[in-house]
Amino acid sequence: MSKKKGLSLEEKRMRMLEIFFESKDVFQLKDIEKIAPKSKGITPMSVKEVLQSLVDDNMVDSERVGTSNYYWAFPSKALNTRKLKLDELKKQVSESKQRKESLQKAVEAAAVGREDTGKRSALLKELEGLRARRAQLRAELDQYRACDPDVVAEIKKSNVVAKEAVSRWTDNVFAIKSWTKKKFSFDERHVNKAFGIPEDFDYMD
Repeated sequence: MSKKKGLSLEEKRMRMLEIFFESKDVFQLKDIEKIAPKSKGITPMSVKEVLQSLVDDNMVDSERVGTSNYYWAFPSKALNTRKLKLDELKKQVSESKQRKESLQKAVEAAAVGREDTGKRSALLKELEGLRARRAQLRAELDQYRACDPDVVAEIKKSNVVAKEAVSRWTDNVFAIKSWTKKKFSFDERHVNKAFGIPEDFDYMD
């Protein structure tokens, strides 16, 4: 036997509104918590949440008096609320229709001069050919960048900087070798082997 399906939130909200509309009375939360489960089948655990959702949507009025909160709602209030909501939705629909018409006109205006004629097709084909030619020329230009005087000058400048850096490190290696030979009385071949220095290590030309 299948379990009985519970009420949806919207069903609970409508049933709770019936409590107010049928009695036309003012209630405290504890009153609603007693009435809702018995007369409307709303689970006790969800009463407060459902009531608060109605207050948040301005469908039930709430006022704090002293230490207690009082709740009430009348059919006329609900009718006005629904009417305001309906008016708001109608306004949104109207604005959306105007926006759609405006966009439609813009599309139609943009289409002017873009009719599929033989001349337009020929121009589009020519444009495509020119774009392909431009891409080809850019590729060729990239190939010849190595011959660009500015690029060559930059490479030469970089080479000078690199060579100076190599010379400094070569000086450092020779200084370390000299210090090691004097400090530990090692011969040069022993130092080269210990530090992995090639026998033909020397300054670059």
